[in-house]
Amino acid sequence: MPAETTTHRVPIRDLVRYYLRLGLLGFGGPVALVGQMERELVGDKKWVTKDEMREGIAVCQSLPGPLAIQVGIWISYIRGGFWGAWAGGWAFILPNFIIVATLAALYVRFEGLPAVAAIFYGVSPAVIALILHSCYRLTKLGMKDWLEWALAAAAFVITVAVQAEVALVFIGCGIVGLLYYGSLFRGRRAASTTSLLGGVPLVTGATQGSLGAILGKLLTFFLKAGSLTFGSGLVIVPFLEKGLVQQTGWLDHREFLVAVAMGMISPGPVVITATFVGYLVAARLGGSLLDGFWGSLVSTIGIFLPSFLLILIVAPILMRYRQNPNVQGFIKGAYAAAIGTILGACILLGKIAIGDWLTALVAVGSLVVLFRWKVSNPVLVAATAIIGLIAFPLLKPEWVFVK
Repeated sequence: MPAETTTHRVPIRDLVRYYLRLGLLGFGGPVALVGQMERELVGDKKWVTKDEMREGIAVCQSLPGPLAIQVGIWISYIRGGFWGAWAGGWAFILPNFIIVATLAALYVRFEGLPAVAAIFYGVSPAVIALILHSCYRLTKLGMKDWLEWALAAAAFVITVAVQAEVALVFIGCGIVGLLYYGSLFRGRRAASTTSLLGGVPLVTGATQGSLGAILGKLLTFFLKAGSLTFGSGLVIVPFLEKGLVQQTGWLDHREFLVAVAMGMISPGPVVITATFVGYLVAARLGGSLLDGFWGSLVSTIGIFLPSFLLILIVAPILMRYRQNPNVQGFIKGAYAAAIGTILGACILLGKIAIGDWLTALVAVGSLVVLFRWKVSNPVLVAATAIIGLIAFPLLKPEWVFVK
């Protein structure tokens, strides 16, 4: 049975308007954002079909870079063309960039924001609940039979075991899907590479020097992070921690957690953490807040630019061959791997976000609220932020600073 498709165009101004709003009001990380796009663009606006959304998620999850931005670029491309992809994608990023760059400037100016740790304490377990709830929606969208569930389970186990996503998981699951659902049977598999950034020194340790040298190192680091790390923004976090804390020494563990908190509590993609990191590093090593702005700008471009290039290269090919049963089979397998690895990422991030009885209660309570009353993401984030601001000074949980 052929996939459901639609071919109507959406004006670029409408794409920009929608993604500016999503970038400003969309909370909960990549899976929550993709779930929101699925709900609004498939169900409400009917800009894309369920099949197109599923194809986009599978392809984007199989490529390096952050999932939510790539799905946004994908939808903007198939409905707005080449220039629609650039306009919609950067519109998605812009509000979050402005918010996080401003917070980074305040953080540097006032030598740390005490409220950040408190907000992180309350919001981060709610974010885990948002991911799980959105992942449930994505399973309803694309998981059809026993093989997809088996592939998802295998991807989950691998992700938790190796504490990272690797390209081989997606390639392998995609090949299994191709062989099972498609018409092509080949004995050999295409060669693939894994993106274990931890095994490759990305850049040398940052040292005092000219602004140009600092910006060059930041751009190189984040270009590599954006182009070599497979998986959503949520799973890029462990790779960034290894590069930023262990390899370069640009940040200590507490500063890195603050940067991650900024990505988690702000709207839009989680990898906007790069903006905060770039600002801190450039402001500290360059010596001024203006240097920090340029650092945030080049880091943001570096982390997101590979996503634009990859989607614009792959999307035209997939649009031409997406009815091919072998392509459909590969997509089904890769989609199942996406579900499993995202659930695995929940386990990894849960170790950071949940450390005592209250955060466990917030996570469970948030999940109940999402399933029972379907509360919007911004309302849930605001409520749990208030819980964090009230409870954090009373409990003084030291694990927030040492994990």
